[in-house]
Amino acid sequence: MSKIAILTPDPADPSYAGQWPQVLEVLKAALVEAGLEVHAEPWTAHANDASGLKDYDLILPVIVWGYHRDHALWLKACDLWKREGLPLANSADTLMWNSDKAYLQGLIDLGIPMAATRFVERVTARDIDMAFDDLASDVLIVKPTISAGAYRTLRLDRNSDWVSKLAKAPEGAAMIQSYLPTIETEGETSLLFFGGELSHVVNKRPVEGEFRIQVQFGGQYQALDSAPPEALALAQQVLKAFGDDLLYARIDLTRDETGRWVLMEAELIEPDFYLAAAPKAGARFADAVKARL
Repeated sequence: MSKIAILTPDPADPSYAGQWPQVLEVLKAALVEAGLEVHAEPWTAHANDASGLKDYDLILPVIVWGYHRDHALWLKACDLWKREGLPLANSADTLMWNSDKAYLQGLIDLGIPMAATRFVERVTARDIDMAFDDLASDVLIVKPTISAGAYRTLRLDRNSDWVSKLAKAPEGAAMIQSYLPTIETEGETSLLFFGGELSHVVNKRPVEGEFRIQVQFGGQYQALDSAPPEALALAQQVLKAFGDDLLYARIDLTRDETGRWVLMEAELIEPDFYLAAAPKAGARFADAVKARL
C-alpha cells in the first residue's frame, strides 16, 4: 500500500485551526477510499530535517496554510526537500516560485490578461496616489506579494479617506491592482485541475458589502456544471505557461467590466479544492494521485 503524507499547518498557528482539520479529513477520506495509507505531517516539523518524510511515496503540501507567515522558513524547507529528492507534488521549485505573487509579473509579460497591476517594494501614499491615475481606477486593491487568504488586503477608494487605511497596508513588497467590481456581481470562478485535466468548477461570491470571497469573510461557494469556454481557454493558457508536471492546480478567474476573463491567481501550493461544494471531486483527486504513483 502506497504511503502518502499530507503537509498541514504549524500546530502552533491558530489562524486556521477551525478550518484545516475538516479539510484534511475530507481529503484523507477520499485517498483512503482509493486504497492509500495517509498521514498528516506539520510542514514546520520537517523544515530543518527531512528525515521524517523519507519513507513516503508521495508528499502533498496541499494544506500548508500559513506558510506566508514565515516565508523564509518555507523557502528553506522547500530547498531542503528539493536537495533531499523528496517525492513532492507539486515540485519544490513550483512551491517556492508560486509562494510570492511576483510570479504574476511573469505571466503578465507572457500576455496573460489580468487587472491592471503595479508591484512596489513598499506601499506609500505616493504609490497609491500615482496608481489611481496610472491604473485608471478610482478603487484599488492592495495586498502583500507574500500572502494568502486576503491577509492584509485593502480596498482603497480615491473618494474616501484612503490615507488613514494605509496604517494596515502591507509592510513589505506589495501589489496594487485596479478593483474589478464584477467580483461583487459575478464573483470569482475557480477551475480545478488534477493531473492536467479539468476536475470541477466552483463560483465564489462575497456577501453583500464585502469584496473578499474567502469563507472566513462569509464567501458563498457553488459548484458549476461546466466551465465557461473562454474561462477554460484562459486557464489552459495559464497552465501551459508553467512548464511543470502539476499534479494539481487551481486557476482563479473573473471577468473585467468589458466581459473579458482575466486571471486573479494561479494556486499551485495549498489551494482549497472546495470538496464541500463538489464532493465527487475527491475521488478524481485520488485517481490523479494513484496515477502519479
